[in-house]
Amino acid sequence: MTTKEYTDDAVALLMRLIATPSVSRAEGGAADVMEAELRRCGIEYTREGNNLWTTDPQYDERRTTLLLNAHIDTVKPVESWTRNPYSPTLEGDTLYGLGSNDCGGGLTALLQVYRALKDRPRPYNLIYLASAEEEVSGVDGIRRVLPLLPRIDVAIVGEPTAMQPAIAEKGLMVLDITAHGRSGHAARNEGVNAIYKAMDDLLWMRDYRFERDSSLLGPTTMKVTVINAGTQHNVIPDECRMVVDIRTNEHYTNREVYDIVSRHVKSDVKARSFHLCSSHIDAQHPLVRRCLSLGMTPFGSPTLSDQALMTWPSFKLGPGDSARSHSADEYIRISEISHAIDTYLSLLEGWEG
Repeated sequence: MTTKEYTDDAVALLMRLIATPSVSRAEGGAADVMEAELRRCGIEYTREGNNLWTTDPQYDERRTTLLLNAHIDTVKPVESWTRNPYSPTLEGDTLYGLGSNDCGGGLTALLQVYRALKDRPRPYNLIYLASAEEEVSGVDGIRRVLPLLPRIDVAIVGEPTAMQPAIAEKGLMVLDITAHGRSGHAARNEGVNAIYKAMDDLLWMRDYRFERDSSLLGPTTMKVTVINAGTQHNVIPDECRMVVDIRTNEHYTNREVYDIVSRHVKSDVKARSFHLCSSHIDAQHPLVRRCLSLGMTPFGSPTLSDQALMTWPSFKLGPGDSARSHSADEYIRISEISHAIDTYLSLLEGWEG
């Protein structure tokens, strides 16, 4: 098949996916679409929940194994869409629809690359994985699949990066911080105001700077994003609850940042999870060097992906632009999908594994 034929197949599949609502934790319809496409292409596959993967027919456990991964779920459409987010609309080179950019372009392009390479002689193994619940880092997404896969040595994640390699990405940790006071009548100067007790902690979180910066990802950042306190105007609040969004670079683990915050604030600190750490791949990895040889420019990505759950080297490389993700009137260009297929093949056909 030619690149145009692979591109046409990718676009046809993407249009079916756009027309099938697949918000995180409700991706069954999209998984059915992917399953039907794998059957149509004569590809043997495994389905676990709403995750589907296919293992190289030439699989040899002695060889390096490359995972090609992208997700099938989407966020909920924002209210400012001017089009039907579930109606794929092709206008010239542009395909509009929810999930087209994040990350339907990478999902469908990587499937074509797997199709093109699966029967060719290669010095490495290929696995293609279409995973669920990426947008919420859900337990029934890639986390459910990881124990079932063969050993993976390296992965390409098809998130939108304008086909430039994101060789590092920031981690995420959400903290729930609670300052405690004592309720009382506002008119009688009674009680201990939890809002006032929280103020010192808020100022510290505003002003604190983590010492270890990253050349790729910049500083680890901490932002207070939600505050709730009080029940009515004449009652001193006995509790002030804060939500803090922390984005870690590769020089800090989430546990380390949690310990730093806990030592400095007086309020109670609880982390929702620790597992979404920053991830990166060595800039000297052979696949990264292959990217450089093709004129690509590595960079660090501020956005989270399933890379955070991978225990092996990985990087993001996919068609589209991250700035379009989660936005109204999301789109992907057909030329971007075509270019991605050609680029992936150029990258992998010369790789020795």
